[in-house]
Order: sequence, then C-alpha cells, then structure tokens
Amino acid sequence: MADRTPLILVPGLLCTERLWAHQVEALSDIADPVVVDHRHHASLTELASSILANSPERFALAGLSMGGYTAMEIIRQAPERVERVAFLDTSYLADKPEQSAGRRDVVELARREGVVTVHEILIKSWVPDYRLSDESFMADARQMAEDTGVDGFANQQNVIMSRPDSTETLKEIDCPALVLCGKQDMLTPVELHEEMAHIIPDAELAVIEDCGHLSTMERPEAVTKNLIQWINK
Repeated sequence: MADRTPLILVPGLLCTERLWAHQVEALSDIADPVVVDHRHHASLTELASSILANSPERFALAGLSMGGYTAMEIIRQAPERVERVAFLDTSYLADKPEQSAGRRDVVELARREGVVTVHEILIKSWVPDYRLSDESFMADARQMAEDTGVDGFANQQNVIMSRPDSTETLKEIDCPALVLCGKQDMLTPVELHEEMAHIIPDAELAVIEDCGHLSTMERPEAVTKNLIQWINK
C-alpha cells in the first residue's frame, strides 16, 4: 500500500532479522519494514552511511541496543530524512575505556573458541535468569549468533566502540520519538532510558514489565503495541 510508512529496523549485537520477526509481521499493515544487515562495517559512521544510501528518502527508524547507537548516528548524518525514531534497550553514552577493553577481549575469545561460546556468556547479562531455560528463545538467540559469525561480531564490536556521546544529538531531535526498554534490562537499565526520554524533546517512555535487554523477542506483543502507537502518532 502506498500509505505504509517505510520502516528501517536495526538489530543489536549478535542479532539478526530474527530479533524483529514479530514486529515485521505485525506491523506490515501500516509499515514497510526492512531489517538492516549490520555485519559488514567496522565503524559507526560507515554503517550509518551505508544504511542511508540504501534507504528511502524519508523513513521511520528503530534500533535496539547497537541498533540504537546506529540510529543516533543516522540522525547525526541526515536528521531531515528521519520522520520518527524509536530507541530500544540502548544507551546514549560513549563506550568507556574498560568497556572497550572488555569488547576486545571477547572478540579474541570468539576467534579462539567460536561465537556461540561468547554468546552463551553474554546472554546471561542480557536477559533475566528464567529466560535462559526457555528453549525456543535460547535456540533463536543462539542461531542469531551463529548467523552473525566471528567476523560480523568483530565488526559490530568495532562499531560499538566507535560511538560518541549522543547527548547533543538527542537534544536536537524534533520528530516523534519513543524510548523503550525492559524493566529487567541489566545491560542498559531503565535509568538510562529515563535520561534519554528527558533529553529528547517530547519523547514517549515505555518500560516493559518482566523483560530484559532483548525486548522485541522477550515481550514481542507489548513492544509491537508501543511501536504501532509510535508509528500512528
């Protein structure tokens, strides 16, 4: 349909289009969603530039975690092209030196022992403990890691390490903005999202109950409901 909103969806670290599967299907009546393949660039500016080069002139934009960092860079490069933006389970802060050091360490571990080994470590800080025994969820999460691969994982970590502080970027956002996170997100906690919603003019804040960092997969219906409201705003 001609009136569907072009919607660019950017996954997080070690995630693929599976992260957005529920949203792609559920939003198809009101949006034309495209999930970005973000495995092939090693800097944030290059990744954002590539997405812009392959996107419609105007579009809605949503990113989770690393995808949120990417969305902020897209807005820095071409704010006039983003008609609305959603930041999910992410941060507006630059990487700290100790965080970057840890990222380099896990990349080396992935090269030695494989990306699934690293995934099994990282997932414990991404989702609540009870989700680790959800066999279907864990199989999907593990498959995303396998599909990302070691080189893709290394590129994604380099992208994350290259991100700047985005405070000033958020202050300049003048389109409908949604800030959403899981209440049990340990990696990028609720407080960070409260700060982002305060910095962005007129942003909506949504906190999803019983949910960790991978909100689109953990509580897909609740996340999709908020995205529908955001698209229709």
